[in-house]
Amino acid sequence: MIPVATIEDPAAAPAVVTALQAGGVGCIEITFRHPRAADAIREAGRVGGALVGAGTLLTPAQVDEALAAGASFGVAPGLNEAVLDRARQVGLPFFPGVATPSEMERARALGLDLVKVFPVEQLGGPAFLRAVSAVYPDLGFLPTGGIGPENVAEYLAIPAVVACGGSWLVRAELIREGRFDEIVAGLGKETR
Repeated sequence: MIPVATIEDPAAAPAVVTALQAGGVGCIEITFRHPRAADAIREAGRVGGALVGAGTLLTPAQVDEALAAGASFGVAPGLNEAVLDRARQVGLPFFPGVATPSEMERARALGLDLVKVFPVEQLGGPAFLRAVSAVYPDLGFLPTGGIGPENVAEYLAIPAVVACGGSWLVRAELIREGRFDEIVAGLGKETR
């Protein structure tokens, strides 16, 4: 599992990562949906043993900002070749998003073997992933968008699914209100 979080107050990032680790999850994707995302990535990286990634990378400049903040990987909702090129130039492992077979073919032509699928539930959910993984057996998938505790097991049962991303693991209100113990309590066995 890859918990996906938008962290408004960078000072909260270490407590979020510590709560995730206490619940058995050692990574997090911090989205660039907030102007202080790079600061949150930097603060999250201060927690030992944490794998901290940057999400919603939409521009080459955000790739640079994420890398400078210490991100270990980057994720995007779409396949923007300028962003992919910049990630490759600076050596940041990067997983762009796809939503159609044509985008999957483009990703393969660009040398990618692991892509985010977003928004997976709206695209057809597990049935969609089973169908495209049969056609593209060389691609691994990181589905996000609409996944929660009620359906994550169905996604993880698909051999081509490497991991699932989910914001339900680190709900914004829990972070905002400092209810980090509830993050730990909410991490069920399906996340491990």
